[in-house]
Amino acid sequence: MLKKITIKDLKPGMFVHQILEQKGQLSVKSQGRVTSQAIADALKKKGVLTLVVDTDKAFSVSSGEPEPNKEAPVSKKVAEKAPKASLESELTRATKLHVQGKRIQKQLLSSVKKAQPFDSSIPKEFSAKLVSSVDRNPDALLCLTKIREKDDYLLEHSLNVAILLANFGRHLGMSESEVQDLSYSGFLHDLGKIQIPDEILHKPDRLTDDEMDIMKGHVKHGIDYLNETDLDKTLIRTISEHHERLDGLGYPMGTKGENISREGRMLAIADMYDALTADRVYKSGMSSQKAFSILLSDAPSRLDLPLVQQFIKCMGIYPVGSLVLLSNERLAMVIEQTDSPLAPKVKVFYSVRNAHFLEPKDIDLASEKNVKVSKAAIASDYKIDVNAFFERLVSIG
Repeated sequence: MLKKITIKDLKPGMFVHQILEQKGQLSVKSQGRVTSQAIADALKKKGVLTLVVDTDKAFSVSSGEPEPNKEAPVSKKVAEKAPKASLESELTRATKLHVQGKRIQKQLLSSVKKAQPFDSSIPKEFSAKLVSSVDRNPDALLCLTKIREKDDYLLEHSLNVAILLANFGRHLGMSESEVQDLSYSGFLHDLGKIQIPDEILHKPDRLTDDEMDIMKGHVKHGIDYLNETDLDKTLIRTISEHHERLDGLGYPMGTKGENISREGRMLAIADMYDALTADRVYKSGMSSQKAFSILLSDAPSRLDLPLVQQFIKCMGIYPVGSLVLLSNERLAMVIEQTDSPLAPKVKVFYSVRNAHFLEPKDIDLASEKNVKVSKAAIASDYKIDVNAFFERLVSIG
């Protein structure tokens, strides 16, 4: 429950939802946990007068916990992460969230198709839930970005981009509200594609110049629709930039270099990565490693090179949810990164030598001396249904 309080009533163990009033020049906007009296005192020192706390997110504070430096920047210190949940516990919640996201995306596309308004609070609240899941354990939703239905690309793509951006924003240290807005823009960025004829949208061959012009129109279709809603103009700008290029040869405006917002450049990277790794009706998705190579080759002329490098660092050499072939001829799904980039934690589930599924087993390759990753793998190369395995994994978890 949200509750308005004055700064003198702010105590350790409370969760700050919003700053309402403050004096002075420094703007404090971060959400987060108040883990010590020093944080409450620092907020008061910065001029905060009234604020909103979320009583449902209250937590206990250890009396032995050292207080942070009182002079540290409050806007960064307030936003602290909750303890990480186990992958198994978060997978069930994340799976339900993923299903809900596809349902909301379907409703949004239908509204755009019919030129009907939609309740923006629904996808906005959903985006906030995505970010909360990422806070609890980012690996759960990242696994789900790899579980695709070929006929649901339009529904899953924007959902996956929203998940990728939530992780990317967190990796870059963006504030709670910034990460939520970034994820929200990813969730809405491709709504205009519902206005593109199916024979062009799903064409397996290279588009003609005329067809490409029609395809490029999806950005304008989406922006025209969103401009009729109450969506924040900053978000609309971010969405409008996801096909712009640093060299000015992108579309629809040909915006160049620093005139493209950081969020727009981040959205372009996540959008391209998910499109490259997605299974489609007419093609299998490529490995994450090959997609990373293409992203790097498009920087710095098209994409922002430092951001591409940070995105790859955020995802890891072997991203969570991707498949790897181990040196013992077994396939495994990456379930967690470790301090060793080439040695993640994996769940072994398939014997390539004997061509059959195995009882799932977790292995930390960072501490396993006899087994290592041989190469990245794609399920279609082994003619296996990784979706069926994942559904089983969720039911076991």
